[in-house]
Amino acid sequence: MQKEERKFCDSTVFEGMTSIRAIIKSIDNGTNDRKIEKILFSKDKISKISKEIGYFKAVSSKYGFELIESSDEELESITLGTSHGGIVAITGARTIPEISPDTKILDKGFYAMIQGIEDPYNFGYALRSLYAVGADGIILPPRNWMSAAGVVCRSSAGASELFEMYQADPVEAVKLFKSHGYKIVCAEENTDNILGECSLPLPILLIVGGEKRGISRAVLDLADILVKIDYGREFKASLSAASATTMFAYEIMRQNR
Repeated sequence: MQKEERKFCDSTVFEGMTSIRAIIKSIDNGTNDRKIEKILFSKDKISKISKEIGYFKAVSSKYGFELIESSDEELESITLGTSHGGIVAITGARTIPEISPDTKILDKGFYAMIQGIEDPYNFGYALRSLYAVGADGIILPPRNWMSAAGVVCRSSAGASELFEMYQADPVEAVKLFKSHGYKIVCAEENTDNILGECSLPLPILLIVGGEKRGISRAVLDLADILVKIDYGREFKASLSAASATTMFAYEIMRQNR
């Protein structure tokens, strides 16, 4: 199987220090229950990664993982990218709980849900932006890209492992957030409301759709406000979900500082 095809497969292979640090931080702060089973390091790059190897030796018993010397060829066979720097973690799965009336939802929070996104990289880029601006959590549909957790973690610069995440049917999630007084904001081109010209006070559940499938009609019908991104010239194409998410997330942060 080619590497490009493998990015769509289930994966708990995490590449590079940024991803592994995020997992360790999430373990320390209790964000998720993923466990590191083993860390592989390249024997051909020992001189370059000696500091990292020393750190992993010091904490391996605390986090319960094996530290295993491997060849570059072995690492190449299980990784997708080339930027892992000779360090790869093999982990267990993460439990993503279903959201329910008992779930603790912040009174003045900012949560996001992305529907119909086409690939794990785009999803990861969206998560990176949401985490950077201070979003509080992510709502995932039952079928989502966290099955390709390693790819998502790398493209999100570790944000996917640091976020609180919940699974839910999109319509049921919207109804639950509305019951908590949240404003449901959907990114949608068929509206007169323009991003930057309308008020977006917290608490907010932001919903962005993928370029091809967009947001489902059932969810749009429950929105409190539909908001579009106004282009600077005539352009028929949609922005990527990651780009649209970034623009909405920044505007929400700007208005609520």
